[in-house]
Amino acid sequence: MVIGIVGLGLIGGSLAKASKKYGDYTVYAYDIQETSLHKALEDGAIDDQLTEKNISECDYIFISLYPKAVIEFVEKHAALFQKDSVIIDCAGVKRSVCEPCFRIADQHGFTFIGGHPMAGTQFSGYEHAKDTMFWNAPFVLTPKQNEDVLVLAQAREVIISLGFGRVSVMTPERHDKLIAFTSQLAHVVSNAYVKSPSAPERKGISAGSYKDLTRVAYLNETMWAELFLDNRDHLTAEIDHLITELQKYSEAMKTNDFETLRELLKEGKMAKEQAD
Repeated sequence: MVIGIVGLGLIGGSLAKASKKYGDYTVYAYDIQETSLHKALEDGAIDDQLTEKNISECDYIFISLYPKAVIEFVEKHAALFQKDSVIIDCAGVKRSVCEPCFRIADQHGFTFIGGHPMAGTQFSGYEHAKDTMFWNAPFVLTPKQNEDVLVLAQAREVIISLGFGRVSVMTPERHDKLIAFTSQLAHVVSNAYVKSPSAPERKGISAGSYKDLTRVAYLNETMWAELFLDNRDHLTAEIDHLITELQKYSEAMKTNDFETLRELLKEGKMAKEQAD
């Protein structure tokens, strides 16, 4: 089986390394940065560069680019994909990517499935890619309505072979609603929290809580700005809800209301227990 990978950053690079370590695959890859391509070849993470001449050999192609770039790549190369190939993107939002790519795929006779590998770090670039990045991690697929179940089953097998522990299937809409809470809100909160004027003075009096809450403040601002805006309806709803909840805590403390504050804290603890 031949796998193509577009984009050799943290996610694409890790997919390439996992494909060679855990699967019996021929791997072609493309990246705009030639240094990443050369390093991947040296590492044995890929067999050759992905080109317009060999792209038709690929059974599966994983596109690890920003959302708009995914659409541009699919549109530009649609006529070159083999007809029974499966194209899976790895962008962090699905509605803005899937709608145009489903349409392009239908027009050209290949299969496009939205995808989201639920793993990563605060760092980016091929130099941080690891073959163990996705070990036991979830992968979300967002296929078009009434997609062939056999196609989905085969895609799941390929994904599991790369080290993922679970593959979930949902609509692009449901993915974007949930990801606004589980990932995007956490990045917004972390990024805003560390802007406190107290942050530079925290050395010597910060431990696990500070590290946990600020880890994802260190982000790729260009990519995350695009993701946030593509999902702004769901994300702003989550932000507004959080602001409302924080105002309750603030008001209880400003009025020295012990009972209300204790109840708010109890509610949060119970919500965590129920969520888990």
